[in-house]
Amino acid sequence: MEKRRLYRKSSDSMVCGVCSGLADYINADVSLVRLATVAVCCCTGWGVLLYFAAAVILPDLK
Repeated sequence: MEKRRLYRKSSDSMVCGVCSGLADYINADVSLVRLATVAVCCCTGWGVLLYFAAAVILPDLK
């Protein structure tokens, strides 16, 4: 069984690659993850903070 890792994916990124890496991790379409991220950012103030915290914490897949 392959161990899955959460990472940033800069090869398919728009801002920092967090949504792209998360989409790979949960095996979902990256557009849906990006839309969900925008919805969370618009509805709460936590979305932007969490996104940039993940951009700093998650390792980059090169």
